[in-house]
Amino acid sequence: MTNEQTNNAPPTPEFTIQRVYVKDLSLECPQSPQVFQEEWQPELNLQFAMNTSTVAETIYELILQITVTATSKEKTLFLIEIKQAGLFTLKGFTEEQIQQVLSITCPTILFPYAREAVSDLVGRAGFPPLYLAPVNFEALYMQQMQEQGEKEGGGTSKKANSKNSIITH
Repeated sequence: MTNEQTNNAPPTPEFTIQRVYVKDLSLECPQSPQVFQEEWQPELNLQFAMNTSTVAETIYELILQITVTATSKEKTLFLIEIKQAGLFTLKGFTEEQIQQVLSITCPTILFPYAREAVSDLVGRAGFPPLYLAPVNFEALYMQQMQEQGEKEGGGTSKKANSKNSIITH
């Protein structure tokens, strides 16, 4: 390969994790200590939301927000909210690739940290262990792209808006 070919080659994409951190974390146990005296079968409601922002030209913040609510007999046993965040550098990607990385790769990196924090908080609150199942963010992204394409008249969308997307399980 000549120097001219090397200089004209597209830049090699670069992805770097700068920092992973908890932006916000809360636990509420409104029925304690009475809840520990009762026999209950909790029902869990799990919600996800992702929010992205540009911090600098090639630096992005992704916030993965998870809300876990456990109820029994119409009483809230506990409510956990976590905003697990990360700073990521993305250089040499197209806009579509950036959207994919922010919607799939980044939350896949952040989720284990959030899952560990939720599990730890549930245990510290005196409740039986809670282990959140893994989440396939690629499948969720593809589903979101399909739904967005259908809303736009059946065409395939090239860009998904990960801001304020909410998935309930």
